[in-house]
Amino acid sequence: MTNLILVGEALGDSELRLPGHPPLVGPSGAELIRMLNEAGVIRLSSFDRDYIHRYYAEANPEFINAVWALHPEIYRTNVFLTHPSHNDIDNFCGDKSTAIPGYPALGKSRYIREEFAHELDRLCADILDHNPNLIVCLGNTPLWALTGSTGISKVRGTTLLSTHTVADYKLLPTYHPAAVIRDWSLRPTVIADLMKAHRESIFPEIRRPVREIWIDPTLDDIIRFTDDYITGCDLLSTDIETTGNRITCIGFAPHPSRAIVIPFDDPRTKNGCYWPTLADERKCWGLVRSILGDPTIPKLFQNGAYDISFLWRAYGIKTYGAAEDTMLLNHALQPESLKSLGYLGSIYSDEGAWKHMRKKHETIKRDD
Repeated sequence: MTNLILVGEALGDSELRLPGHPPLVGPSGAELIRMLNEAGVIRLSSFDRDYIHRYYAEANPEFINAVWALHPEIYRTNVFLTHPSHNDIDNFCGDKSTAIPGYPALGKSRYIREEFAHELDRLCADILDHNPNLIVCLGNTPLWALTGSTGISKVRGTTLLSTHTVADYKLLPTYHPAAVIRDWSLRPTVIADLMKAHRESIFPEIRRPVREIWIDPTLDDIIRFTDDYITGCDLLSTDIETTGNRITCIGFAPHPSRAIVIPFDDPRTKNGCYWPTLADERKCWGLVRSILGDPTIPKLFQNGAYDISFLWRAYGIKTYGAAEDTMLLNHALQPESLKSLGYLGSIYSDEGAWKHMRKKHETIKRDD
């Protein structure tokens, strides 16, 4: 059994120079080794680190392969053990009539031709032989091969299960090191993803945090949640969702495992309002106002400048006790990285890419 498999795209010029065509021994492999070292996945000697740092752009395949050999706990392979002409995967593609059955396009109107289906069979056998805890998909091509989907930027950094080629193996997609060489701004993200991969490679299953989320609450539910969990909490995570000039819902989480979502809009009703009467909605806003206005409850926001100002401008609600902001905290740690909540979730949490769950979720009321 292998804890970790790295899956790249296809053989490159450097791989062809060595017997057996070992993968990732060119500049991309050298950069990957550097990032794995910085992520703590491997430990390079000072000589290897300095040599790769100086010469990785003209990487010596024999030397890079020798460095890989020092880390047999990591197995590396490619989706295609074939070299595409001009190093362009498009040369494996054709129109939809030539596609491998059951596989979508790799890109816009670019389908991998059926003549390369045997490569996926070989990849499947390779994975089964090594039976890894985790497979790191380096770029769009291995993501396509193992999930039947693309869009690396939308799912990178999150764990998901393989569904194509071989099923039910844990995957963690990230950008290919060649993409890092082309766009250096991706590098901190890939290193963070590899740090997560190191943690995830210890066990084979996907472990999601356990959450208790109160939805569709009554006024009594909000009062009870406030009394039992919000009052006196150490830190209250607060987030609003908006459309136009109004708030559609607001969420409070006094603990990482417990939250309440208070809706105001509801597309299930005729008038689009969650609360059955105007009096109930006013009472609800009164409860929200009392929570936000309590200076003894320290509050956490993501881009709180937006939420706090929106609450004041649109509803006249003053927020007291704003203590922390995840966007600003991350900026202090990684000023060059992205700042969106989805991105931070992919880096710091074990949640899936939640925006892709919208159309697949099943709503279950708390009392059911």
